[in-house]
Amino acid sequence: MGLRIVMLGAPGAGKGTQAVRMAQEMGIPHISTGDIFRKNLREGTPLGSQVQGYLNSGALVPDQLTCDIVADRLQQADCANGYILDGFPRSLPQAEMLTRFLAGRGEKIEAAVNIDVPDEEIVGRLSARRSDPDTGAVYNLKFNPPPPEIADKLIQREDDKPETVQARLKTYHETTEPIIAYYGEQGVLLNVPGSNAGPDEIYRRILDVLPA
Repeated sequence: MGLRIVMLGAPGAGKGTQAVRMAQEMGIPHISTGDIFRKNLREGTPLGSQVQGYLNSGALVPDQLTCDIVADRLQQADCANGYILDGFPRSLPQAEMLTRFLAGRGEKIEAAVNIDVPDEEIVGRLSARRSDPDTGAVYNLKFNPPPPEIADKLIQREDDKPETVQARLKTYHETTEPIIAYYGEQGVLLNVPGSNAGPDEIYRRILDVLPA
């Protein structure tokens, strides 16, 4: 039997990278709300049509619709033995809705893994990212530098500029960070230091604290 896991952490903390690896090695689905939105949009589902309406107007997708989409995914057969949620819940109301939905099925989140990285390190990491406009490849000037021959053509995405990263962190602290205390109160919060270590070391730290 696998675990039902929520991944927490600021933008750029590395939770997506770790979630994918954990899911592969545990043999359970990695569920990203961004991926679900894109799949529904591609397939033109009724849920996708609703999401498209909000995206076209520049509005945020409401909590209830986001939760409905995730709930639909969690009822699929491959989730029976556990899963890793990445990018959801993003707010306290979403976390509370998830708890109620799972309780109705006699289930609960068993681990909330919070990769803890200081803001200044997040800004440094993300503002060092560069993208290749031709291939879409992403490099990091500090940790994964590009080949010298393409360095001149790389671009910095708007959402990786320091001022934008600061704004994203402000939103995270106001909207998403309260979830950490919420899962702490439920006794399933696992804090993992995410500083001064590569992805392999962070992964080892996560495995060290996950319930058996």
